[in-house]
Amino acid sequence: MVCLHGFTDTWRTWELVLPSLEEHHDVLAPTLAGHAGGPPFNGEVSATAILDSVERAMDEAGFDTAHIVGNSLGGYVALALAARGRARTVVALAPAGGWTKLDRSRGEVLDLFRSMQQLLKPVAPYAEAMVASREGRRAATRYTAVKYEHIPADLLAHQIRGAAGCETAYALIEHALSHEWTVDPERISCPVRVIWGTADRMLPWPSAAARYRHEWLPHADWVELEGVGHCPQLDVPLETAQLILGFTA
Repeated sequence: MVCLHGFTDTWRTWELVLPSLEEHHDVLAPTLAGHAGGPPFNGEVSATAILDSVERAMDEAGFDTAHIVGNSLGGYVALALAARGRARTVVALAPAGGWTKLDRSRGEVLDLFRSMQQLLKPVAPYAEAMVASREGRRAATRYTAVKYEHIPADLLAHQIRGAAGCETAYALIEHALSHEWTVDPERISCPVRVIWGTADRMLPWPSAAARYRHEWLPHADWVELEGVGHCPQLDVPLETAQLILGFTA
């Protein structure tokens, strides 16, 4: 199994579900290219370069194909891997790229990421102090999870530092604004499950899923999680692990 995180996140976003997944699968959870702790870009900063990097990681791990799980940007990459024939199944948690061409929310969410980068860099050295309080943990999870009390403070501090340390964030934002987001559904032959939280503040349901639901993946297995945010693996880890394992089985 390969688990792919979202934009400016790191592999540790899967930390709460990994024990359950590893009971049934050999799991590779790489940090994406250009992200804190991940491999650097060799040339162009793009979604295709991220995809190529994940394929190299799979090759190095000896994974010709795998069950692919992805959240947000990672969900988009997971579906692109499926189109390249590398997926046995895909479970996509709120995959990015499903906006319609007239939907302004793509620009809004990328503007949000730009603002977040500006805010996080000066506070990152104080991440542990920030998440030491209930209010700080709520602020840290505002756009990722509705339920946050169970998320370890050290994981939240790591995510703050990781987001601030994503050196290619601005270049990836510009790429996302200037390039067309698309998937190739004709080449996706494996089973696909799409999971979306109805309380997602980053990629709001159902508008951010429009093209997936109506154009690209209308026949996928669609699961709505009532009252869950953008990162179900953080918000409701037990239920998310069950939804992943139930599908891959």
